[in-house]
Amino acid sequence: MTRVIDYRNKIILAPMVRVGTLPMRLLALHYGADLVYTEELIDYKLLKCKRIENKILGTVDYIDDDYQVVFRTCEKEKGRVILQIGTCSPERAVQVAKFVEKDVSGIDVNMGCPKEFSLKGGMGAALLTQREKVKAILTSLVQNTHLPVTCKIRVLEEVEETISLGKLIESTGVKAIAVHGRTKEERPQHPNRNYVIKAMAEHLTIPVIANGGCGEIKSFDDIELFRQATGAASVMVARQAESNCSIFCRDGLKPLDDVIRSYLSFAIEYDNRATNTKYCVQQMLGSLQESERGKQLLASQQMEEICVLWNMDTIYNAKQKELHYMAQKLRELPNDDQGPERSLKKCKVGNDEIWQMEAKFVRNMFDMSSLPKTVLINWTRKNNFPHPRYKTEGIEKSFRSIVMVNGKKYSSTHLEKNKKYAEQAAAVVALFSLGLIDKSMIRGSAAGLPIDSSYKLK
Repeated sequence: MTRVIDYRNKIILAPMVRVGTLPMRLLALHYGADLVYTEELIDYKLLKCKRIENKILGTVDYIDDDYQVVFRTCEKEKGRVILQIGTCSPERAVQVAKFVEKDVSGIDVNMGCPKEFSLKGGMGAALLTQREKVKAILTSLVQNTHLPVTCKIRVLEEVEETISLGKLIESTGVKAIAVHGRTKEERPQHPNRNYVIKAMAEHLTIPVIANGGCGEIKSFDDIELFRQATGAASVMVARQAESNCSIFCRDGLKPLDDVIRSYLSFAIEYDNRATNTKYCVQQMLGSLQESERGKQLLASQQMEEICVLWNMDTIYNAKQKELHYMAQKLRELPNDDQGPERSLKKCKVGNDEIWQMEAKFVRNMFDMSSLPKTVLINWTRKNNFPHPRYKTEGIEKSFRSIVMVNGKKYSSTHLEKNKKYAEQAAAVVALFSLGLIDKSMIRGSAAGLPIDSSYKLK
C-alpha cells in the first residue's frame, strides 16, 4: 500500500547540494518547515552503499566503500523527509526506491538541475526534452514502490510546452510536481516566471509546488504571497533557507548567530563532518565571511575549531566524550565481526613470513600529518631504522601492498582500489603491530568511530 503525504498547504525545504544534509533538514523542521528534501543523491552512488544502523548516533546511515556517509537520517525527521535522486534509468530509480523504502517518506526525481554534471549524465534538466524517458522513470517508480513519487522540473521556454510536460508527468501517477520558474539557462538574477507556475496549477489536478522565489521571499509572510502569486498548492524554499533557515519561523527571522548555534547543535549531536558543517555555515555568513570571525571560519579544518567561534566547543567536546564512551562500551560486547581476519597473524607467503590482518585504509580518519605512511616513516627516523620499503601488486583491478619495517613484513588482506591506498593499508597493519595505533583506527567509520562497534550492518 502506497504511503500517503498531503503535498498541499506545505512549506518545504528545497533539495540543495551539500546543504540538505541531516543537520540542515532538522534545523528547517525545528523552525517550522513541513517537509524537507535531501540533497540530490545520484542513483549509482546510493546503490553502492551499505545500509547501516548506527547504534551510537541513533541514525540510519548509507555508507559508501570509503565509509563516507552518503545519506544519514534519524527518527526526528521520520514521516517528513523526501529523498531526491538523480537518475536517467527507470531500473536504477526503482532499485534506489526499494533500497531506501524503510527510511524515507517519499521519492523525488530531479528533472531540473542545470549543472553540467547532471546534463552530461542525462539527468536533471537533460530529462526535460526526453519525454519518453520521463514517463518510463516515473511510471516505473509509481508502479514498483510503496513510496509517494514526485518530481521537480524547470519551466520550458513556452508556457504550452511546460503545461504539456506537466500533463505527461501527471499521467504517470505522481503525487505532486515541483516547478522552478526559470528555464535551465536562467539563473537567480533572472525573474522567476510565476505566470508559468500559475498556468501549471490551473491545468493540473495534482498539487503544484512553487519554487524559485529567491527574489521575492524575504520573510515568512512573503512565502504565502509567493504561493498566491503562483497559484500553487505549496511553496519550496531554497536560497532563503540556505542563508537563514529561520525563514520558516512564523514569528519572524531569528538573529543569524542564534541560527548558526542551532545548526551547530544538530551538527554536533549527529557528528556531522567538519567539511560539510563549514560549508553550510559559510552559506549562512555570506558576505560576513570577510569579517574577522568569517576569516577564522575559512581557516578552520576541525569541528572543534568551528564550534569555538560560536562558543560551543564545550558542548562539542562533551558530546564527543559521550560518543567515544558509548563506542568503548559497545566494543566490550561480543562481536561476530572479530573473526580471525580481524586479528594480526603471521602467515607464510612463498619464502616470506608476513604479518597480516584485515585493515581498510579509510582516508577521512586521518589528516595529512597523521597518514599511516607518514607516521611510520617518522617512527623509523626517530629510531634510526631504514625507511619503510613497499612492494605493491595488482590483483584483478585491485591492489595489495607489503611493507618491510625493521626486518619484518606487514600487509593487509583487504584489497584496495589503488596503489596509494594499498600502501597506506599496509602501513596501518605495521603501526598496529608496533603499538602506534589501536584497533579503533582500523576500518573506521565516517563518524570518526570504529565501525565494528558503532554499526549494525543490514
